[in-house]
Amino acid sequence: MSHVLASFSRAQRLSQIQQSADNTVWDMIVVGGGITGAGILLTASQAGLKVLLIEQQDFAWGASSKSSKMVHGGLRYLGSGQYNMTRDAVTEREKLLNELPGLVNPLQFLMGHYKYQFPGPVVFNSLLTIYDWIGGKRNHRYINHGIADFHAPGIEQNKLQGATQFADAVTDDARLVMRVLQEAQERGGTAINYLSAEHIILTADTVTGINVADQVSGQKFNLQAKVVINATGPWTDKLRQQLHAPKAIRPLRGSHLIVPSWRLPLAYSVSYFHPADKRPIFAFPWENSTVIGTTDLDHDSDLDQQPCISQSEVDYLLTGINKQFPQADISEADVISTYAGIRPVVSNSDNLKNIKPSDEKREHSIWNEQGLISVAGGKLTTFRLIALDVLKVAQHYLPDMNLIDLQAAKLFQTIPDTPVGSILHQQQIQRLKSQYGKHYSHLINNAEHNELRPIGSTNTLLAELKWSLQHEMVVHLDDLLLRRTRIGLLLVAGGEQLFGQLQPLCQTALHWNEGQWQQELSRYQDIIQRYYSLPTHRQLLSTQDVSSANAAAN
Repeated sequence: MSHVLASFSRAQRLSQIQQSADNTVWDMIVVGGGITGAGILLTASQAGLKVLLIEQQDFAWGASSKSSKMVHGGLRYLGSGQYNMTRDAVTEREKLLNELPGLVNPLQFLMGHYKYQFPGPVVFNSLLTIYDWIGGKRNHRYINHGIADFHAPGIEQNKLQGATQFADAVTDDARLVMRVLQEAQERGGTAINYLSAEHIILTADTVTGINVADQVSGQKFNLQAKVVINATGPWTDKLRQQLHAPKAIRPLRGSHLIVPSWRLPLAYSVSYFHPADKRPIFAFPWENSTVIGTTDLDHDSDLDQQPCISQSEVDYLLTGINKQFPQADISEADVISTYAGIRPVVSNSDNLKNIKPSDEKREHSIWNEQGLISVAGGKLTTFRLIALDVLKVAQHYLPDMNLIDLQAAKLFQTIPDTPVGSILHQQQIQRLKSQYGKHYSHLINNAEHNELRPIGSTNTLLAELKWSLQHEMVVHLDDLLLRRTRIGLLLVAGGEQLFGQLQPLCQTALHWNEGQWQQELSRYQDIIQRYYSLPTHRQLLSTQDVSSANAAAN
């Protein structure tokens, strides 16, 4: 256990990397700490490679903490004839459900069928028959009565003919990334956050390493590698263009609203078509709240700034949900938080405006350019398959690598049951076991009695925050509250009710003094207002900034 615990101490890990930089040649350096990079780190570690992952911000800082949380087979892709993509995704979904129960969980979907609306129940259920056949079990049924009374109370009933119930899965995307990273480190991989890739190092026109910068201290140094993997999502072109490669990424923004579950209680993920543009939208239960999403728009803002929802997106999502649930009357006053993520879609069109964002293909693409292997696109569900494809390309630089046994190998090791003495019920224990792997019993058994109660309306325990502070490379308060846990999304004002309890925990685990705590608290509250709140809150913040500047000037 000590090896893995030490591996998540950032200061120790950075020191080890720096001290060995001059005389260590990594088999592989992975740039990017989202689900794609984490999956490559794990798969490369399984293959026995000496591999390092670096992330310029925090792990899962980008789209991998701001996705739609779905682990699904992509029914829409089957509808457009992409059978192989759907087959792969359904297969991977089933593997994740089997290997990570409690982190990747079944989610039932419900789609209403309305008169004159495509697809009708016959076409849709025919697609689902194929979908279920791929997954190896029947997971759908047609319902023609009791829909508004029992399955989805309050759903629009005008012209409602019936509904189809089908199954996929849902996850906590940021925790999935952390679980993959933990598994990779247990297999010998190395990962560190807040270490950015600045410049590619070329030797005889071949990439032989990378110049990196520590975002905490500002120190820069070089790292050597046989091959460098660029898994930076929306930032993919940034490294590629150092080799004069043409741009390939079309950043698309998907935004979401989170409301309390009591305002829109759902037992299913309800799929529906937006009345304005007929795009598929959904509302689903997640972490004892309800998520409404998503949009699909070109994102033209600076990628180094966190994305945030626009007022037009807020209006769009509210219009859609209130058309589907006319009695709910959801308004901005009901919104706990918002979030927006950037999809790194690979576009082959010279004129992006000729293709609607929702019509872009979502398959992953891989480029091999002078020893820089870049990967972008794809789905959360298929991160393991993407990693295998990347390693097949990397085999050119690592001829001794054996990939044969990885094709059918389990991604996650089986976690043995360990006796725990606590007030937790079995479902809570399974959730912790899936999220924290073999350390779950240590987390539980070293917690105080009052640290094992859920925080507010969430499933999160104070013991989890304490554990993450001690073992999961937390550098800033937002790392803890927005990615290691999701408190910042699920509680009002980013979880300000917890600040009094958090201060001593942070000061003890991270050695912050009073000034550092106040600085981190101010930074976190600014992030919540700017990037996770409604636009009206940001406008208020801007007004306050102007007022402060005027006061200072006078």
